Amino acid sequence: MASKNAFPTHLPTTLGELRSSQWTQEFVARSVKDEMRDNLITKLRAKETLFPGIVGYEDTVLPQIVNAVLSRHNFILLGLRGQAKSRILRGLTTLLDPVVPYVAGSEIRDNPYAPLSAYAKLLIAEKGDHTPIAWLTPDERYVEKLATPDVTVADLIGDVDPIKAAKSGELLSSELTMHYGLLPRANRGIFAINEVPDLAGKIQVALFNIMQEGDVQIKGYPVRLQLDVALTFSANPEDYTARGKIVTPLKDRIGSEIRTHYLDSLEQAIRITEQEAWSTREVLSLHIPRYIREVIEQIAFVAREDKRVDKRSGVSQRLPISVMELVLSNAERRALVHGEAIAVPRIGDIYTALPGITGKIELEYEGEMRGTDTVVRDVIRTAVQRTFDGYFAEVNTQQIEQWFNLGGTVQLSDSVAAANSLKELQQIQGLFEKLKPLSLPSRASSEVLVSAAEFLLEGMTAHNRISRSEERSFSASEKQARKERAQNFHEELRDDWQSHNRSRRGFN
Repeated sequence: MASKNAFPTHLPTTLGELRSSQWTQEFVARSVKDEMRDNLITKLRAKETLFPGIVGYEDTVLPQIVNAVLSRHNFILLGLRGQAKSRILRGLTTLLDPVVPYVAGSEIRDNPYAPLSAYAKLLIAEKGDHTPIAWLTPDERYVEKLATPDVTVADLIGDVDPIKAAKSGELLSSELTMHYGLLPRANRGIFAINEVPDLAGKIQVALFNIMQEGDVQIKGYPVRLQLDVALTFSANPEDYTARGKIVTPLKDRIGSEIRTHYLDSLEQAIRITEQEAWSTREVLSLHIPRYIREVIEQIAFVAREDKRVDKRSGVSQRLPISVMELVLSNAERRALVHGEAIAVPRIGDIYTALPGITGKIELEYEGEMRGTDTVVRDVIRTAVQRTFDGYFAEVNTQQIEQWFNLGGTVQLSDSVAAANSLKELQQIQGLFEKLKPLSLPSRASSEVLVSAAEFLLEGMTAHNRISRSEERSFSASEKQARKERAQNFHEELRDDWQSHNRSRRGFN
């Protein structure tokens, strides 16, 4: 073909048409790794985005993947859960040609110019130029398998099919009686194995043998298949010793070992959650304040640092995505119940999203002793505190604290209408004047005002300036209340002593 990207609109349907078309034998016969390399070079020269949707790996992981593809390596991605390993592997299909021809009916997608299977060879010998040709898309050329301890050689490589033998009259030793497994069916494509340490050792041996030597024995019958496959793996580095390991011969044949990581930027995390979370609700409009997004992302960052959370398990980026969706749903439910035109999430909605957090963290012994709900509430509180400091570090909140110290209380609930909550909050002297760092619009709706005010109060609670009960009743902090009680007690003692002295002077 004149250009490897200039694919014709008409696709040949027979081998004769293919031979007389622009689909030359040289072009079709390229290996998968050469094909990926050629298309990657074209993308690099055009400065195209290589892996759309992958955020935060531009200077770390992606350059290593590019080097591995340019080197025509099989490679493995090592990283904790929720680090986009599977997404990266599936994104490799963007480096494949839009379509490639194969012998129609072939289970292993034989190259028409260089068939591997006995089926394709016999068909071409019989029909010649009239051999039917079919076409593969990139998605059809990607095969993925989650490794589990019960995976067998038959699953990955294949097995003798006695039913085929009986119907065809072939001997069991004939290749025509073979039922192909996932790896041969991935011929001329990409084969990805997730959590490869979970594969039994003998399965890993069969895997690298068919890849490296092109042969394997199935029930005593030798099978030779010079497959053309780009092999990729993923694994959790902690699982090398916890659940299994990659056998040395297979590990030696993996060209590149690339480590993924969690994001170290709050902005990048917000971009991913905004990209992945379902935040477009058709029923009513949503307004998600910036501080809500930050608190939700901080939950994952705080949990990864918390000593009570198992670091080996990790905290997936799926956590903030799930939390965001639950928070929006709770705000949506409140707006629908009270007939509000807009749904605005509050900090209280984050506490209702505990089901989206508890299932995504594994606790150490200390955390298990405290209880999952307690640990998660502490994590949310710390996340609120960090976000609060980013907005209100220079804001003097003594006027608000004084209002609570004089006996003021406010009852807020995630199920109460914004108008009712706004009336409660308007009692607090100086509260809304302190919201300037949030850059609220001049005519903010009651939903927006209540959300912003609750964020301020929650931040003050996180700093122990005021107190909040589990029923979300805000009041003076316990520390301040004890101080007030002690001061009142001393004042009463002083008054009693002065009264006693006056009585003695009067008696004398």
